[in-house]
Amino acid sequence: MSKGKKITYWIATLWLALGMVSTGIVQLLQTKEGTGGLNSLQHLGYPAYLLPILGVWKILGAIAVVVPKFPLVKEWAYAGFFFVMSGAIFSHIAAHEGMNEIWPALLLLVLTILSWYFRPMDRKLTLANTNK
Repeated sequence: MSKGKKITYWIATLWLALGMVSTGIVQLLQTKEGTGGLNSLQHLGYPAYLLPILGVWKILGAIAVVVPKFPLVKEWAYAGFFFVMSGAIFSHIAAHEGMNEIWPALLLLVLTILSWYFRPMDRKLTLANTNK
């Protein structure tokens, strides 16, 4: 892996992990400032109990993509991030919200894709490491 790809991977991965942990903590604490309050969730059509569930998943996923080994868990974390962020984007679009609401999820989606694409071989799920 070239030095540029490795740098791109680590920048994207660390920013992704930071974003997921910070939004996960906000969702666990259910602060009005960080989540737009429960009215925002209801405006998008989701129940309030979804916040802490998403918060826990984001924090666990961030840990999974940063720690070495466990390529299968990493694949699940990346898939989860992709589904949650693309779902958030489309939820905001469906609610006719502007780019101010869409931008954070879009940024985290792009970081998810970059981190997944540039991950080193030892962090990829391959046939060799599924037989272990």
